[in-house]
Amino acid sequence: MNTLYDLLGIGNAITDIVARVDADFLERHGLTPGSMSLIDADRAATLRAQIAPEKESGGGSAANTCAVAAELGARVAYLGKVADDKAGRAFSEDLRASGITFPSRPLDGREGANLSTACCVVLVTPDGQRTMNTYLGACTHFSPDDVLADVVGAAKVAYLEGYLFDPPQAQEAFRRAATIAHKAKRNVALTLSDPFCVARHRDAFRDLVHGHIDILFANEDEICSLYQTESFEDAATQASRDASFVVLTRSEKGSVIIRDGERTNIAAVPTTVVDTTGAGDAYAAGFLAGLTAGRSMEESGRLASVAASEVISHFGARPLTSLWKDIAL
Repeated sequence: MNTLYDLLGIGNAITDIVARVDADFLERHGLTPGSMSLIDADRAATLRAQIAPEKESGGGSAANTCAVAAELGARVAYLGKVADDKAGRAFSEDLRASGITFPSRPLDGREGANLSTACCVVLVTPDGQRTMNTYLGACTHFSPDDVLADVVGAAKVAYLEGYLFDPPQAQEAFRRAATIAHKAKRNVALTLSDPFCVARHRDAFRDLVHGHIDILFANEDEICSLYQTESFEDAATQASRDASFVVLTRSEKGSVIIRDGERTNIAAVPTTVVDTTGAGDAYAAGFLAGLTAGRSMEESGRLASVAASEVISHFGARPLTSLWKDIAL
């Protein structure tokens, strides 16, 4: 059956506000370096008032993946919830300018009174590590009704963002997406997104991975959190029992792909780290763009590593240069 899209991303539709801070700033505000914290509108306003943003742009983990995949030539669609406000319209226009189909209906006042489009205050310390503070806003109203069956069924891979698990109806929405995709004989991918997110929903994630996911993406901290072990090798082994296709990133150690028990190691692409925001998003984009184009595991992994290295070499989670010029497959 023909497909309209190579990749469909489903996730939190968020505007990113990226700023440089020192380690003392995190300590003063009680923030754990490298974490993602959920905050309310007042906390978001307080943090924004004390920073000088380097960059403001459309964001959200799955949306970043979609943008990078589109840059790499993939046919891409995205589902996520924004409000009918200035930020929501800018988010929508940003996706569509990247060639991404975005058919989601915005939140109206009756559904979520006074809720605005989500934002993430990304604080980057001198070592390049990012600490994220996310106000979910309109995202909390993403429901199974927002999972458009015709769009899911038309994509080779439906890519689910772990961060979206936090809103109340998201787990049901993920299962609906997986059911629709599998009925249409499509693949379902999940990114665990964040070790703290995993800890909040560990049992639900384990159940989802075991019964509904074809391709699992995670970094070392996330996969170890999922299986409650300090050993990466132990976590990788357990993951490969739950999902037949596992893609695990390890920063400067590169990445590991395990498909039906066969392991492929991919070297990292050296770069100067400026901001790690979006590294995993870009890696998933490169890998899925390669995979859906029929490339080998080695080629897809190389494409993923190049995409990740470009994104962490500057502020912001989306490419500033053409990725193709750095790729020699």
